[in-house]
Amino acid sequence: MMTSSTSEKPLVELTKGANGLEKVILREIRGSSAEVYLYGGQVTSWKNDQREELLFVSSKAIFKPPKAIRGGIPICFPQFANRGPLESHGFARNRFWSIDKDPPPFPAATSSRAFVDLILKPSEEDLKIWPHSFEYRLRVALSPAGDLMLTSRIRNTNTDGKPFAFTFAYHTYFSVSDISEVRVEGLETLDYLENKERFTEQGDAITFESEVDKIYLSTPTKIAILDHEKKRTFVIRKDGLPDAVVWNPWDKRAKAIADFGDDEYKHMLCVEAAAVEKPITLKPGEEWRGRQELSAVPSSYCSGQLDPKRVLLGS
Repeated sequence: MMTSSTSEKPLVELTKGANGLEKVILREIRGSSAEVYLYGGQVTSWKNDQREELLFVSSKAIFKPPKAIRGGIPICFPQFANRGPLESHGFARNRFWSIDKDPPPFPAATSSRAFVDLILKPSEEDLKIWPHSFEYRLRVALSPAGDLMLTSRIRNTNTDGKPFAFTFAYHTYFSVSDISEVRVEGLETLDYLENKERFTEQGDAITFESEVDKIYLSTPTKIAILDHEKKRTFVIRKDGLPDAVVWNPWDKRAKAIADFGDDEYKHMLCVEAAAVEKPITLKPGEEWRGRQELSAVPSSYCSGQLDPKRVLLGS
């Protein structure tokens, strides 16, 4: 474990979290941090250098297997939602992952020293419900600037010569000041699926006044979430993930979710980098890579609104 001379706290620390579950804390010298539970391989906290929490975790979240943790960044694998025979969103989010001490080299060099590599392999029970052998490697990294990067590498390790197909999402819950003050840019004019029907987005930006559960197709590599009240913009950059899911349960649905506060829908928004419409197929030995990079930047205003082109077209 490396330590920084200023804070003397390790950049990467394995410790105990809620209900004694193991978690890894990542810290950067300027003060940003992230927390990852080995249960679910799930990021549950991402704070900027002002120590402000950028992800939403429900106050009613149950940190107790086999229940998935409500909030943060659950991983939907090998199935998104109910699009297949498995439980909703697959099983990766309610399995215990291991720390991968010797991961294969990463193609992209990262300047981050605050990172952890996790690995998930199927148990005998998993193979009964989804009869495919795989190795899922996840790297969670925090950049010196405080950006949060998740890289998934999924390999087909079947020895029977059989390919397998899966759908996937980083089910990211962003913390927002007030859902009615939030807009999402980068998805306008695109086709989306809602209740398995296909529509085309008409608005010039997505705003929220009722329940939203949409899968946007063939999305750009960059999407922005503008939080007017906080004067903050989240930028999602993604690679290998063509779709984007946008979800907010609103009041009626929120009341029906046991591990979700009745009014918490006002302070969260899920925008998820995903591969849903066209499942990813891997032959034995093949590997898929899907990456998501999150940054939070101050919004600058021009006639009361952020110039979206600058955020979406900028670096």
